[in-house]
Amino acid sequence: MKGKRLAGYKFRRQHVIGNYIVDFVCLKRKLIVEVDGDIHLAPSQQRYDEDRTEFLEANGFRVIRFWNDAVLERLDAVLDTILETLNAG
Repeated sequence: MKGKRLAGYKFRRQHVIGNYIVDFVCLKRKLIVEVDGDIHLAPSQQRYDEDRTEFLEANGFRVIRFWNDAVLERLDAVLDTILETLNAG
């Protein structure tokens, strides 16, 4: 990833969509990338995440999630998955 781009796709960080702030979004491809920590294991947070994802998808976005550990330990694989998702849609 160079600057705020991945293979020419521009991403915004901490972008507001509706009542939510998403971690990263490529508006051109309507792809949201969320990076989740341990708080997302809590049942109440999982319900919130499900509602949030449902709202975002209802508004035409695709949402993909990665654990913090995956981003920190396997960044290349995470970026490959994001790029594949961008190119698939």
